[in-house]
Amino acid sequence: MLRQARVIVPGLPHHIVQRGHNRQPVFIEVQDFTYYLSNLKEWKQALGLKVYSYCLMTNHVHLVVEASDELAAIPQLMKRLAARQTRYVNALERRSGSLWEGRYKISPIDTDEYLLSCCRYVELNPVKAGMVSRAEDYVWSSYAARIGKAYTEWLDEPPTFASLASDPKRCIRAYEQFVSNSGITKQDELVRAAVDSNRLTGGKRFADEVERRTGIRVEMRGPGRPKKSRK
Repeated sequence: MLRQARVIVPGLPHHIVQRGHNRQPVFIEVQDFTYYLSNLKEWKQALGLKVYSYCLMTNHVHLVVEASDELAAIPQLMKRLAARQTRYVNALERRSGSLWEGRYKISPIDTDEYLLSCCRYVELNPVKAGMVSRAEDYVWSSYAARIGKAYTEWLDEPPTFASLASDPKRCIRAYEQFVSNSGITKQDELVRAAVDSNRLTGGKRFADEVERRTGIRVEMRGPGRPKKSRK
């Protein structure tokens, strides 16, 4: 069976997932997490990328990264992060071999419709896994920094975050309310299905836009946009 080709679109955010080899733990000790994040900071700056959201689970990583005009930047970021973490863990454990699955998954995101939903999906991973009861209690995700309860100077603000309210404090409260509903939504299902199959996180109009911008036929499109829930 042919694998779905990965599509990277300049100027768009992308949801990226990389899992440990055979779903085995990648992060065990505190220093494992901090080492990965220090490398993420270094290489996102060196490659001119923006990181809107992240979550380091024990056996996989979620990132929301905006692609630059240099299409090789995201592949280079993932290559360097994976290689450094592998060397680090192998040296500690006196082992050899692969730490990660062979291919990371990636899904270009319709910024207006799904970017904040993707960030919410990423930052709720520890809650849905039963690791914490509140997203802000998990120290290895971007959520606490997003709502001002931690400081990560290199974390970028999603371009649609400011549209949540008229001032920064109200934006934070609106996002907290958005994330506080930890139930699985139709948008969660679309986000998960899209990244699992390297499809677009968006509907038909978004697919048409991506094809126009890249000249690449998107053979396997994700499902259409779900209806917005009433607030």
